[in-house]
Amino acid sequence: MIEVVASMARGSVFLAGELMECLVTFTNPMSHLSTSASSEMLAWASAQIHCQFHASENRVALPAQGNKQDVQAESETVLIPSRGERGQCVLDTPPKILFCDLRLDPGESKTYSYSEVVPVDGPPSFRGQAVKYVYKLTIGCQRVNSPIKLLRVPFRVLVLQGMPELPFPQDEEVCPSNPFLEEEEVSRRDSRPLERALDMLMVTTSRRYPHMFNITNMRGKVAKFCIFKTVYRLGEDIIGTFNFSEGDIPCLQYSVSLQSEEEIQQQYQRRPGQTASVTGHGRHLESCLHTAFSHFSLPIPLNVTPGFSRDIVTLRWRLHFEFVTAREPMEPPTVLQNQSEVTVWAGAEHVDVDTFSWNLPIKVLPTNPALASYVSQFTGTNSITI
Repeated sequence: MIEVVASMARGSVFLAGELMECLVTFTNPMSHLSTSASSEMLAWASAQIHCQFHASENRVALPAQGNKQDVQAESETVLIPSRGERGQCVLDTPPKILFCDLRLDPGESKTYSYSEVVPVDGPPSFRGQAVKYVYKLTIGCQRVNSPIKLLRVPFRVLVLQGMPELPFPQDEEVCPSNPFLEEEEVSRRDSRPLERALDMLMVTTSRRYPHMFNITNMRGKVAKFCIFKTVYRLGEDIIGTFNFSEGDIPCLQYSVSLQSEEEIQQQYQRRPGQTASVTGHGRHLESCLHTAFSHFSLPIPLNVTPGFSRDIVTLRWRLHFEFVTAREPMEPPTVLQNQSEVTVWAGAEHVDVDTFSWNLPIKVLPTNPALASYVSQFTGTNSITI
């Protein structure tokens, strides 16, 4: 037997356009001292990236694919990275051959390096209620006169949409370089697109400007709300403040929820007028009667998907506010200045209230993939025995 172990060099989260590297190790685990030990042979091995798309039949109406069938799909000697996977393959990179005719003596091990740029035109990794996009690195191996064995390593892709592309400087190729640092120079040059994307991301999400909103209902002004920005990256805290002292009617309670809205494009909706799927990712609830000022802080999880738009689905982010207000003015408790006895104030047993809600759209962008790797459900490592 041969043990195959694939391990990604840096975490399991990547930004689209980033170079992904994976080390694939082939080992003959038999000891050379064993009487039954013998050399093992592999005909070839190759690797490629692919993205699987799966849609809920209850929510998404995909166009008919017809009766087209790949004549090679039934062959066990043809590498099909999505073989046995649910849904359809919507993106794949050209396969790269790792080796041909590998011979491993007992106890011998050989490691091969696979590298590929994560496609920039693909969707982000996403597990929604209606659709799913799942990325995997698939490594195919085959013994002579045996079926192909597949080793899959799932990973996560973040896509930075709506950001301008910065080309390399025109004089970069003619600038002087140190021949003794050639390998370091190449590594540094390969990392520049990621560094520039992260720099642009930091600049975009660091801009702060107070956004003021007057919150009112049919009876009058409830409060003034302030938020310092509406563009965030994964892992950031959303902070907002309320000023109830400027309100005309008392607010008894408010809640703020961080929500994502998954909307299927109209031409792919299963039913006309189909509503979007809303998922909550955190909630702040507070009682605020006789409170002049209040604030909330909602963290954006690192494992959620930033907003994106594709031909089938669009994902948006918003803050959902709910307010409970009294219909009549409510006087605060009065305490005499020279009162020596302890006074306990009890709230009213019955209050006529109104409730209303409000949605504030926000933008959620990716973060540094190295940071997102810390909370990823994927380990970046997988193995099989063939």
